[in-house]
Amino acid sequence: MPAHPADIESWLNLTLIPGLGGAGIRKLLQRFGSPDQVLAASVRSLSEIVPATAAQKITAGAAPESIDATLAWLQDATNHIVTVGDERYPKLLLQTADPPLLLYVKGALELLNQPMLAVVGSRNATPQGLHNASSFAHALSDVGLCVISGLALGIDAAAHRGGLIGASASVAVVGTGLDIVYPARNRQLAHEIAQRGALVSEFPIGTPALGNNFPRRNRVISGMSLGCLVVEAATQSGSLITARVALEQGREVFAIPGSIHSPHSKGCHWLIKQGAKLVECADDILQELNWRGRSTLPSTPTLPPSLGAEAETVLRHMGFDPCTIDTLCRRSGIGAETLSAILLTLELDGLVSSFPGGLYQRISGSAVNSR
Repeated sequence: MPAHPADIESWLNLTLIPGLGGAGIRKLLQRFGSPDQVLAASVRSLSEIVPATAAQKITAGAAPESIDATLAWLQDATNHIVTVGDERYPKLLLQTADPPLLLYVKGALELLNQPMLAVVGSRNATPQGLHNASSFAHALSDVGLCVISGLALGIDAAAHRGGLIGASASVAVVGTGLDIVYPARNRQLAHEIAQRGALVSEFPIGTPALGNNFPRRNRVISGMSLGCLVVEAATQSGSLITARVALEQGREVFAIPGSIHSPHSKGCHWLIKQGAKLVECADDILQELNWRGRSTLPSTPTLPPSLGAEAETVLRHMGFDPCTIDTLCRRSGIGAETLSAILLTLELDGLVSSFPGGLYQRISGSAVNSR
């Protein structure tokens, strides 16, 4: 059942003690039964479970200002704290090895136990990666899978936006307190998620963006999910940490392949070699999960009807790997001046992306049917 306000204060008094940690608190709860009983125990009794210095901190209690700041935050009706004993706590997360004792939630509590699919990837995403993340997330959301990610720039943000467009919204698990938006560039997105989905954190109010927080955040993302889709990832990407933890938690892992020349695809290709399921459309994920719905993504995207024959020729000769204007001139037989104008039009139409060094790449949503 939802914790009584007095019980919440006891939970805060215990969990806000610095240096105690989740493992120590679990041992104390196993011995004494509840936060109230832990806080009422003697230093001698506590010292049988935790070091004497930790026992003394428990009897002294958490800093009053930290508790007061959290209780003030809870005055907003959209803000909640869910404990491990609360029926609203995510059941899938509860089955993992290290579930957070408390979850701070801003937004729709009912989403915590909705079927979810994690969509993660590179912060420095390509236009194709952003398109894939948004399209897959939209399709998955429309068939009843809430999209969960980490509110980072790049793939995470695109996945959240796609999930919000769909029917099942989106959940963001963050590595800060919920009174802080990180990165600041995603402030508006965070507000939209809070209004139509939910923001979740295990970190107390006021916690800044610390590097060690984000791997811990990743285990919550995967722990709340049926599976994890990696859209783009370099070989040292944090997304691979999420995928690894997902495997350890018994979740399905999916990866979208890309160009063999792109560093953003190396991590996905490595995952596929390790046994992750290669996916080309949302249906591949749904079938693996035995999901009854079907994706709304078209299997053969079409070009705008107004696209001219020369532009269609350029796209066909471009392929899906980045290439230069000189290469396109040789392949298509179109002069450089005319080709530059066509590429500019295609870029404005969102069918082609340009990169530093004079490279251009086609976005796969503009696929041309073979003739």
